[in-house]
Amino acid sequence: MAVLVTGGAGYIGSATVEMLRAQKREVVILDNLVYGHREAVFPDTPFYEGNIGDAELVKRILGEHDIEACVHFAAYAYVGESVTKPAVYYQNNVVQGLRFLTTLTEAGMKRIVFSSTCATYGEPQRLPLDETHPQHPTSPYGASKLMFERIMQDFDTAYGLRFVALRYFNACGATPERGEDHDPETHLIPLVLWAAQGKRAHISVFGSDYDTPDGTCVRDYIHITDLASAHLAALDYLQNDGASTAINLGNGQGYSVLEVIETAREITGKHIEVKMEPRRAGDPSRLIADAKKAREVLGWQTRYPALKEIIGTAWAWHEAHPNGYESS
Repeated sequence: MAVLVTGGAGYIGSATVEMLRAQKREVVILDNLVYGHREAVFPDTPFYEGNIGDAELVKRILGEHDIEACVHFAAYAYVGESVTKPAVYYQNNVVQGLRFLTTLTEAGMKRIVFSSTCATYGEPQRLPLDETHPQHPTSPYGASKLMFERIMQDFDTAYGLRFVALRYFNACGATPERGEDHDPETHLIPLVLWAAQGKRAHISVFGSDYDTPDGTCVRDYIHITDLASAHLAALDYLQNDGASTAINLGNGQGYSVLEVIETAREITGKHIEVKMEPRRAGDPSRLIADAKKAREVLGWQTRYPALKEIIGTAWAWHEAHPNGYESS
């Protein structure tokens, strides 16, 4: 029995495939390589290049492999781009996703773990954010993820599809072989490390007057190894007849932008130039997860809660892969 991983050539997807393989579980990958990397796929892992909404391709995969469950990462995930190109995000994340889910359920698939996001909550009304917090996304990206969660709920009611929606906070870090290589890159930690490598002249800090200890935004950073382990735990939960649910994934503690930069200076031993910029519209001052449910329902524990460890693993990967996967 195999696990179908959509987006398995991407950042978090490839780390999850790596962990599935380490546990001797069979894996099949579907990825259109728009943002994924063929180099991130193990040579002996069955790989199909294409879109999740291609029903004939998905049927062929299900016919050629004994698939027991799916881990669904494949999505567009740039918040800013989703604001300027909402049609692209709803088409890919919702329309294509609906076609994919329909094909799975018509084939008798009953278990799916979904890569969701804390962006479904929108502006925080209280902290830390737990799963009962109202969901009012402020971007088409967050709205598209919430729509898919609701589609899965309806598919559960109508067709018996059981799911776990994992709402990530800030994914970061690396394994020795799999790290963050986005184009364009928008995440803070890789941008800071690029500045340390001399690939950027400076790092921009957007806003220094937030209601936080140092005036910069505070975020909850979660290592991709910890994210991957949560997906495996969610698969086991569904295999053991767990009910459909949504679960936050975060460390439960926050680090400011300036703390990230200072820690990166310490880890790399490099000078990192900082340029203060005006606030960006829509940036909350703090986003911190309440991950109690993940611990109680999945038995999940983080291995990399410390910022030094997180940035240390990311730096090791960027040093070994100075041009991303192109240098592999």
